[in-house]
Amino acid sequence: MTLAPPPEPRRFGAVNWIGLLTLCLKEIRRFGKVLSQTIVAPVVTTLLFLAIFSLAFGGAQRTVGGIPFSEFLVPGLVMMAIMQNAFANTSSSIIISKMQGNIVDVLMPPLSAGELTLGFAVGGIARGLVVGVAVAAATALFVPLHLQHWGFVLYHALAAATLLSLLGMIAGIWADRFDHIAAVTNFVVTPLAFLSGTFYSIERLPALWQIVARLNPFFYMIDGFRYGFIGSAEGSLAGGIAVLLGADVALAWACHRMIARGYKLKA
Repeated sequence: MTLAPPPEPRRFGAVNWIGLLTLCLKEIRRFGKVLSQTIVAPVVTTLLFLAIFSLAFGGAQRTVGGIPFSEFLVPGLVMMAIMQNAFANTSSSIIISKMQGNIVDVLMPPLSAGELTLGFAVGGIARGLVVGVAVAAATALFVPLHLQHWGFVLYHALAAATLLSLLGMIAGIWADRFDHIAAVTNFVVTPLAFLSGTFYSIERLPALWQIVARLNPFFYMIDGFRYGFIGSAEGSLAGGIAVLLGADVALAWACHRMIARGYKLKA
């Protein structure tokens, strides 16, 4: 009787595509199980913002640079929804896994630091973009949207979702409890989002504050994304593309280093 040879470990190439795809699907299915919280709630919140700023403040009569205020406002609201939800997905995923003690289930499989970074980021990007599409569709029922430059819309939506997804990953790794995530949201993400020209034109600001606004990377997300809809920008479009690309690369490197070192992930 011939004995079967002992099983050999599975060999992977340069990239563990099976593990990476599994992690991506896990992160996407995670927010897909609670659509009322992850998709419906942001749509309702955005419509409330639209009603308050556009209707209560006389948006039908106001214009910004010759553009109706409502049409100026909507791209910023869509981008804000993309950013907030991309950040929320990665930060909550990691902090919950750490607090429940099942982060080891992600760290033990043969996934490199780069694959873990990409897998978590894809989940946040997917949620941000899905929410963005849902919010845009809902607001289009009340405000006409005119896409002038598809390329700018797609690039800035993807770049913004990537940036906030990576930022959420850093926050989730650094945080020890939900209070820390709330602190990052309240003192970093929300102020930068609200001070990025979402609800106003930065040309109305004093000269000094216009300079400060242009130092805010969130401004370039809003400005470039809005340009794709209305064909008008307040900052340098080429500069904005470079800023977002540089920020994404820097944050991806930071996430990779934190995961590779096991910072606050490995006991």
